[in-house]
Amino acid sequence: MIDGRRADSARRRERVLKAIDDALRTGGDVTVSSLARAARVDRTFLYRHPDLLERVHTAAATPPPEGHRAAASRASLWSDLANALERNTRLRGQVRRLEKRLSQAMGESVWSDSGLGAPVDIDRLQRQVTALEQQLAQTRYELDERGDELDAARAANRELTRTLNHGS
Repeated sequence: MIDGRRADSARRRERVLKAIDDALRTGGDVTVSSLARAARVDRTFLYRHPDLLERVHTAAATPPPEGHRAAASRASLWSDLANALERNTRLRGQVRRLEKRLSQAMGESVWSDSGLGAPVDIDRLQRQVTALEQQLAQTRYELDERGDELDAARAANRELTRTLNHGS
């Protein structure tokens, strides 16, 4: 019975070694899970045999042969595609925002260069001139009223003076 278990263990070792060699030759995926699956053994078999586990790690660190590249998994390709699409969406939004800012800046520049729109300082000064003109009109009105009051006071004063001079 012990000999049977040893023979079974030896057959499993051979299948693992063959799976490692096949993966290196074809540029396949070199992981504990993929090699255990290819050799039709449980992963714990590899972890219970440190020499096989060391060979797996060494094989994983070995670069693939010329002309062979490790095949990307379907899930990783979908993940890469989803990330690329998301990045593309973010970049499109950023381009739209930048185009809008550029359009506004160029529009303001053309507007001020063309002379159609008054610059900010001129607009502020025009508002100030309008306010001062209104203040001047109000002051002139008050001055005219006081002039009229002064004329009326002078006329009354003359009348009183005449009355005093004639009555004495």
